[in-house]
Amino acid sequence: MDLVKSMMIAASGMRAQSGRMRVLAENIANSQSTATTPGGEPYRRQIPTFKSELDRELGANTVRVGKPVADQSAFDLKYMPGHPAADENGYVQMPNVNGLVEAMDMKEAQRSYEANLNMISASRRMLSQTIELLRR
Repeated sequence: MDLVKSMMIAASGMRAQSGRMRVLAENIANSQSTATTPGGEPYRRQIPTFKSELDRELGANTVRVGKPVADQSAFDLKYMPGHPAADENGYVQMPNVNGLVEAMDMKEAQRSYEANLNMISASRRMLSQTIELLRR
């Protein structure tokens, strides 16, 4: 596999991780978003998905972000009798977003992004060194 192809594959990985981080950031931003009416559902956590895609121009599989999937886990209940979304017992359904899980997923996405960036940097260095050798 030539170096340009490897850089393009790594770039697709960076785009996928960037999309993943956008979904995770949305989850974090909505971690306290409750319903506005009694019995309504709060924000439901989104799970990023990935798709493998054949790039015919490259002749290689690349990755891209698919449509996020709603996490079907149960909502937490919090006693807040004065809240507009409180039920008859004073409980409000809270989003099923766990800040620690989102932070760990974000860290993993960041590391994957950095690994792909390092791959591109290494490929660029190898290309530059090859050009320098050919000039001599």
